[in-house]
Amino acid sequence: MNQSSALDECFILVKAQPHRSSAYFETVCCAGIGRDGKWRRQYPVPFRILNDIQKFRRWDWIEYLYTTSPNDKRWESQKVIPDSLVVGKQVKKSERAPFLNPLVRESFEDAERRGESLVMLRPSKLEITWVEKSEREIANERAKHADLANQMSFLDKTATPLEPCPMQFSARWKGNDGKYHRHECDDWETSTAFNRFEREYGSQKALEFIRAKYEDEYFKAGLALVFSTHSRRNVTHGTKNQWLLVGLIRLDVDPQADLLLDLVQ
Repeated sequence: MNQSSALDECFILVKAQPHRSSAYFETVCCAGIGRDGKWRRQYPVPFRILNDIQKFRRWDWIEYLYTTSPNDKRWESQKVIPDSLVVGKQVKKSERAPFLNPLVRESFEDAERRGESLVMLRPSKLEITWVEKSEREIANERAKHADLANQMSFLDKTATPLEPCPMQFSARWKGNDGKYHRHECDDWETSTAFNRFEREYGSQKALEFIRAKYEDEYFKAGLALVFSTHSRRNVTHGTKNQWLLVGLIRLDVDPQADLLLDLVQ
């Protein structure tokens, strides 16, 4: 065991889309909440070459060893030791609001005053938009993922290229400051949901599903947008924070609705 490592646990709230890393091949930035109700950021996680029993989902508790990175001074960040990851039970729906509601902030400025680099905000209005990627953009992404899969095969013979999402999704939303904001969506769940529904029902139906899920179902029940600062463009590097949209989470406004749902399941 690395003497500088420590043991921790949290439940996963965010899995951003996989990105290329020169040092770690393909990695996923994840984030969750610890037993103490505080944020944890796990990076870099080589998610697609983890053992199947280690591949966690949103709301799963995970236990792991981690070290700190000299290149990432954000206090929430942890450098996970992949072999140590153990997946536990899921957080019950009735337990989610008590954990998460205290972390909902009024604005980015509110989070920054608290020294936070991860934040949840509740939009007062939401519109999901998208831009269809060009054939050239998709071809370039496929080539990069194929190259990554070839590198990953040294660690996992079952590694396959990740199929890029043909749409770039964005969220246009209104905050408590009364202003509209627009952020590209880096939430992995959104792109995988679109790809799955597109294969089954076609592009138009898949887009309708995405809009209905977030703008109707989630927004009416309670929706939180999760943002993380950019790994290099943040105050610890002496620059203004660049906030990235990494998760769209159903967080019911009425926790009793979650409790009743737990009782009938």
